[in-house]
Amino acid sequence: MSSKETKGYEQLYVRAALAITMLSAVADRFGWGPDTSWGNWENFLVYSRQLTFYLPGFFQEPAAVIATTLEIVLPLCLLAGFKTKLAAYATGFLLLVFALSMTFSIGFRSTLAYSVWVGSSAGFLLAVQQHYTFSLDGYLARNRRAG
Repeated sequence: MSSKETKGYEQLYVRAALAITMLSAVADRFGWGPDTSWGNWENFLVYSRQLTFYLPGFFQEPAAVIATTLEIVLPLCLLAGFKTKLAAYATGFLLLVFALSMTFSIGFRSTLAYSVWVGSSAGFLLAVQQHYTFSLDGYLARNRRAG
């Protein structure tokens, strides 16, 4: 296999790893799965308020809802390879915000345990790719060229 052929598998691996990691965190908020950190939405809100100490109190719960929504939509886009560049940049920025918020609220070590720096950098690395094979984006681009 040439380097160009394997590139698609590596991108798919990064997209899947980011997506599964983010969706797992969302599942935890709703108590899904055997090993939960928060176990329910209320516990997650307490944690989220701690991370968003810099926001006005009335905006902390909506911020948790917005973050959770993004943590569902972005991974689904990454898995499908739909609007991959946009989803990857947004994932990189979202995880960067998480990393910085965690650093300033509960300490740098927590960011390592949750691998948010790795996830953020993976999002940015994925975002600068020129082509997205094994993706809806790639399929649509091929059809536009062929049609």
